[in-house]
Amino acid sequence: MTYTIREATRDDAETILALIHALALYEREPEAVKASVDDILRDGFGPRPLFQCLLAECDGRAAGFSLYFYKWSTWTGRGTLHLEDLFVEPDFRGRGIGLGLLRRLAAIAVDQGCKRMEWEVLDWNQPARDFYHQLGAVHKEGWYPYRLDGDALCVVAEQARDA
Repeated sequence: MTYTIREATRDDAETILALIHALALYEREPEAVKASVDDILRDGFGPRPLFQCLLAECDGRAAGFSLYFYKWSTWTGRGTLHLEDLFVEPDFRGRGIGLGLLRRLAAIAVDQGCKRMEWEVLDWNQPARDFYHQLGAVHKEGWYPYRLDGDALCVVAEQARDA
């Protein structure tokens, strides 16, 4: 079976959300998704998009997606393509779709003048880690991901307003 990869459009918002829910189920956090179709339309296809998305399709069905955005590296003076999510539906795995999505992202990064791509992988997701290592990707030793969200984010923001 062959597959195609294309840029997502506004008409794909419901499909993107369904794939996000499938990813959350795979990552053992099915209740964690708070995003809505309206959020996807606003932030992916509005006047100032915050992300871009590729859709993989096989036999007329959504088979997977990759959602990405750009960051800027102060060290390289160039953009960095940040892969937020890459997911292939279980029924479509083993057909090269994940590799196809990653290759397309690499081509986009190079075409945009990016010097690197970055992403995160859950520590227990050994199949994904093995896949990325086979491509030459490396786990950045000595760096720890941090996150400020929820109440803690609001507290820090409020401190800035009070200063």
